This record gives sequence, C-alpha cells and structure tokens, in this order.
Amino acid sequence: MKYYILFGPPGAGKGTHELLRAEIAAGTKLGLEAKALIDAGALVPDSVVEGMIETAFDSAKGVDGFLLDGFPRNLSQAADLDKILSARGEEVTAVVSLMISDDTIRHRIAHRAAIEGRADDASEATITNRINTYHAQTEPLIAYYKKAGKYHECNVDGGTIEINRDKVLALVESI
Repeated sequence: MKYYILFGPPGAGKGTHELLRAEIAAGTKLGLEAKALIDAGALVPDSVVEGMIETAFDSAKGVDGFLLDGFPRNLSQAADLDKILSARGEEVTAVVSLMISDDTIRHRIAHRAAIEGRADDASEATITNRINTYHAQTEPLIAYYKKAGKYHECNVDGGTIEINRDKVLALVESI
C-alpha cells in the first residue's frame, strides 16, 4: 500500500478538507461532531480528523494507496499518522510539497475568494494569518520528512494549472 502526502501552503493548489466534507455530508458520528465544532467556530481536534482517516483506511477496498491532502498539518499530527500506519505495518511512502511564494499565496487566495465568494479568504488579515500559521505550524514538517528521506519538492509558483499538474505527476512518477 502506498501513502502519499500532498503538502504545501494555502493557495498552492492542494484542495482542502475533502474528508471532513465527505464525513459531514454522510452524517457519520465523527462528521456530526466535526460539523458542530465548525459551526461553533472551533477547530476540529486532531483526534476527530485522525479517526476519520483511520475509518477511510479501513473502509477503502481495492485501492493501491492513499493521497493525504492537507494532512498532517503539524508535527503532532505527523507523529500520530506514523503511529496509525505503523500499527498497520505501513509507513508514509513520500511527501510531495507544492512550493509557492508568500506573494503568490496572497494573490491566489484573494483570487479564489473573489471568484468563489469565499468569505473565509476575503480579508488581508485572514490571508496573513493563514500564511503565518503555515510557516509556524506546517512548515516544520519539511525538516521532519526530509530527515525521514520522504520529502520531494515541486515548484508551482508560476505556470498554468495544467503545467503545474504535469510537474507534480512527473515528480510522483519519478518517486
């Protein structure tokens, strides 16, 4: 089984929260718990997200692996993921990091907010907070996965979606 992590700052092109959205839409126990927290403006705790990930691992049939998108987001989650996989006799296969500059992050998030009507991305203060949170909490994962020999970077700072997709696919195929 292969376990890839798609990693990068907000606006890098990963897509986000798909597992949370799917669990909420399905009305699962963990999904309902997550929805109540989100509706109250609270963060969904690691234990809930990790429970959803374990459920996804357990319920997926006939697959050769998983692409974890936007998880882990911090060192604690990375250590927990390692424990989850180790209990299955597995490990992270590779981390593909989508690299973009802070200026590009600002531009992409503001553009996304404008075309998708996403109020959560509309203010400069929110964008700055998201960038700062990424640098403080998520960026340390680079060293963590480099030390494990699993880290691979892909510069997607410029170019079209198609060009960047081709870069990412070529990188994955080379791993």
